[in-house]
Amino acid sequence: MPRPLPHQGTQAYLTYTGMETDLIFTQGVDLPGFASFPLLETPKGRAHLTRYATDLAAIASRANLGVILESATWVASADRAAPLGYDARTIATANLAAIALLSDLRSTLGSAPTLISANIGPRFDAYAPASQMTVDESAAYHIRQIATLAATDTDLITAYTMADPIEAIGILQACRDYYMPCVIAFTVETNGHLPTGGTLEAAIRQVDAATDCYAAYFMINCAHPDHFADVLTDAPWSRRIGGIVANASRCSHAELDHATELDAGDPAEFGQNLADLQHNHPYLRVLGGCCGTDMRHMESLAKHLSG
Repeated sequence: MPRPLPHQGTQAYLTYTGMETDLIFTQGVDLPGFASFPLLETPKGRAHLTRYATDLAAIASRANLGVILESATWVASADRAAPLGYDARTIATANLAAIALLSDLRSTLGSAPTLISANIGPRFDAYAPASQMTVDESAAYHIRQIATLAATDTDLITAYTMADPIEAIGILQACRDYYMPCVIAFTVETNGHLPTGGTLEAAIRQVDAATDCYAAYFMINCAHPDHFADVLTDAPWSRRIGGIVANASRCSHAELDHATELDAGDPAEFGQNLADLQHNHPYLRVLGGCCGTDMRHMESLAKHLSG
């Protein structure tokens, strides 16, 4: 029987997608193309991935929260992985290995509700898409990765850092072909609008209208709460937003792209800000950290959520 997803209950979940910036800036790990999936190929790399998952699960368990483990597959798709020397076969192998690692870990992580999310990313640069696809082009591109992930133990597919509602529609169509639950996480600029210019409200309405509300729920990621808190309301479209995976930094995407040092913000403030959002908008059941965050931020968030 499928595990219940966050929108199907009242349990709050922690999740974490800030691993890459932490590895690059604070641990000196080289991740060409911002790709973490090559870490699966070495014992040291797998140890990094295992540690992040087990540390997050422990934090969630101590706070009586659920946990969503994100796979290291955000750029494990054709156009993002090919420049790193991967072909269709080795990309598929990486996707399978990423989910297998989390699946093997899950039984060791205690009693906290634990979901595995197959993490997929946009085809182009999320901050500044070079071009925009049609729905059919998006579905045809993403279905190769989705087909591989659908054959694993993943509980849901989460498309992170989406800048274009058209691409999101294609992803949802591909997920529907494989009967896979899917979450769409849009990113926004400092003005609360998507990098492609539209409002969050317009994007969610467009995607829902085109897919008969197939998305399990939507999220916002890779933005500081200051950039979007004022758009969250009790309107039906806003209540479709089931989670926030926020940046520690208040910097714009352009500033983050050119940063040579990590802006980790204030972990205590980070936890308080997200807990306040969840208190004011209880439909936000998935909370977590994106760029610039580490386990200090997740500890703070768990403390404020449980308190």
